[in-house]
Amino acid sequence: MEILGTTLRICVDDLEASAAFYERLTGAPPLRFERGGVSVAAVGCFLLMSGPEAELEILRKVSATIAVKDVDEAYATLTGIGARVLAGPVETPVGRNLIAVHPDGSVFEYVDRRPAA
Repeated sequence: MEILGTTLRICVDDLEASAAFYERLTGAPPLRFERGGVSVAAVGCFLLMSGPEAELEILRKVSATIAVKDVDEAYATLTGIGARVLAGPVETPVGRNLIAVHPDGSVFEYVDRRPAA
């Protein structure tokens, strides 16, 4: 499994102000979408999330987002070496993802940019 990069996940109260700050910091425009009642702005290597506290409480448990070439390959590798997949693979607005718990208890989201078949 090839890891292509990581994204830092940040829960924020004011998505607009935070997106503007990170846009100035990175020079990258925010890519915005909504998922499960949570508003998201992806800005460079930062994933800013804002929404209902009950949803954010769950999202805070995920340490980081790891970009991979293929989520199916990540699934096979992770389960083959002792990780437990909690959700996915599923389609998202920007590709596919899964959520996995590593044997040490760390929780990570794995994503690819492959379009739906």
